Amino acid sequence: MFKGLEHTAIASPNPKQLAEWYAEHLEFRINFEYDGNFFVRAQNGSMLEIIPSIGDAVANEMRTPGIRHFAIDVDNFDDGIALLKAKNVHFLGEPFNNQGNRLVFFADCDGNILHLIQREKPLP
Repeated sequence: MFKGLEHTAIASPNPKQLAEWYAEHLEFRINFEYDGNFFVRAQNGSMLEIIPSIGDAVANEMRTPGIRHFAIDVDNFDDGIALLKAKNVHFLGEPFNNQGNRLVFFADCDGNILHLIQREKPLP
């Protein structure tokens, strides 16, 4: 009955700008818009809904409570990093290997944490 996550929402002070950032930097496409809300879809079908925020932002650190990062799957890790560097993306550290997987953390234009990942083998 429950098929999985259909989308995850991010509240942004500028939803259009953030949606365009995902399109320009991560090859998402803006696939739906209504009343200042934007849906962006990745090549694998996963979606983010970007909604207008209200109030002040809360702490956004690697281990503060709540959703901490979005993992972006990539076919070629080195090419992905090169593309992000060419677009002046803010990296939060150096690339590293973890259990055969290649990772690097970075931030979108609102400061949300993401990481690029290329897995040695898919999770079960």
